[in-house]
Amino acid sequence: MFTGIVETTAVVTEITPSGSSLCFRLESPLARELKVDQSVSHNGVCLTVEETGGDTYRVTAIRETLLKTNLGTLKTGDRVNLERCLKSDGRFDGHIVQGHVDQTGICTGITDQNGSWLLDFEYDASTGNVTVEKGSVCVNGISLTVFNSQPGRFSVAIIPYTWENTGLKDLETGDTVNLEFDIIGKYVARLLQPFQ
Repeated sequence: MFTGIVETTAVVTEITPSGSSLCFRLESPLARELKVDQSVSHNGVCLTVEETGGDTYRVTAIRETLLKTNLGTLKTGDRVNLERCLKSDGRFDGHIVQGHVDQTGICTGITDQNGSWLLDFEYDASTGNVTVEKGSVCVNGISLTVFNSQPGRFSVAIIPYTWENTGLKDLETGDTVNLEFDIIGKYVARLLQPFQ
């Protein structure tokens, strides 16, 4: 389990196909602290550390993950947001994040508001995912507060610290992002549907 509070970023240094999967080697300040078999959120996607060495480590994204996330669009030199799993003795600063991306969305607008940034996103609402005003959503692994919540679209406001210390400042209009909707909202929505 994660909280959506990004610890640092990593840079993709190598991408190697392995059957229908992709192996990623990443360079990060966290690399020396990681252990093989550890779960780490990469842009909101929970991946298992397979190998470590110096300032780099390796993870693999299988076909199912590549189909449901934006990891398949990564290129060498791209930056990804990192968060290690939640420690049971730590503060819970974000919201409950599983590291299981629900779907991708598109960044439809980035507005510099002279001290903060307004980001707009759209997603396919036919999947049943929803946002609520002042609720939480995870965008590329970052716990953010929703406003302008509408079917298939929402906005978030970004403070300078988050802008400077995550991959959000690399985002451009039209980019695909990973979305994980609030787990409590997903349970409520499911309970309101007839059982199938």
